[in-house]
Amino acid sequence: MKIAILSQDPKLYSTRRLREAAENRHHDVQVINFMRCYMNITSHKPFVIYQGQRLENFDAIIPRIGASATFYGTAVVRQFEVMGGFSANTSQAISRSRDKLRSLQILARKGIGLPVTGFAHATQDIDGLIETVGGAPVVIKLLEGTQGIGVVLAETHQAAKSVIEAFRGLDANILVQEYIAEAKGTDIRCFVVGEKVVAAIKRQGAEGEFRSNLHRGGKADKVRLTPEERSTAVRAAKAMGLRVAGVDLLRSNHGPLVMEINSSPGLEGIEKTTGVDVAGKIIEYLEKNAAPGKTTDRIQY
Repeated sequence: MKIAILSQDPKLYSTRRLREAAENRHHDVQVINFMRCYMNITSHKPFVIYQGQRLENFDAIIPRIGASATFYGTAVVRQFEVMGGFSANTSQAISRSRDKLRSLQILARKGIGLPVTGFAHATQDIDGLIETVGGAPVVIKLLEGTQGIGVVLAETHQAAKSVIEAFRGLDANILVQEYIAEAKGTDIRCFVVGEKVVAAIKRQGAEGEFRSNLHRGGKADKVRLTPEERSTAVRAAKAMGLRVAGVDLLRSNHGPLVMEINSSPGLEGIEKTTGVDVAGKIIEYLEKNAAPGKTTDRIQY
């Protein structure tokens, strides 16, 4: 197959591993900085130009679209879809998963477990918003935040009010969620490919840190998932329309809860911790599924 990896940095671990896995299986691979592409949008022969060369006839595309580049990145993915390429994740699924509020609403509609969540922009009823999620302690998130940035744990009602008032001063949209104390600063990253969890790790936040992100000093260990956790992760990815996803779960007293879904999950932490060739699993999925006409996204929300 002819495969395009859409990534801004070919030196990143995830990009390198995907390229290596594809080449090991004798595929023709090209890493393309999607931010440097431009597009010809026409009815009969749409195409993409990169470094002065016309890009076409890719059998499969692997988007590695960072959150800050979602708008243009998904536009490039959409152009490849118009050209008939199979994308590991469709442009619509990426956009859907990047909208934290929309993704939570979709998951709620599907009956998938979530922390109790409130959403607001400029509400004057801060007390009511806090009580909506059961009162302090609460986790307060900027809707546009990523990788643990813009996430605050407020342990008291007054602290929560102060943080919400500060975020309101930024003219920001905010999410307020119940704090799952029994998770004890840990979450589970499930890596879903197709309709299967191919690898999973438990992430523990650094001492004194409730966020478990590895790049914030957290550590990872292998974990054995329950059947309910596997099912929840797969159902969550499917609800978003994602074929490749990192689904983050919290273990609560009332079952697994989905905290977040990532459409471009990193490979380094999960591959090094589990020893699973996740990149190879993605390429194997493309081999089985990449064919013209399989990019249509029929999920309507």
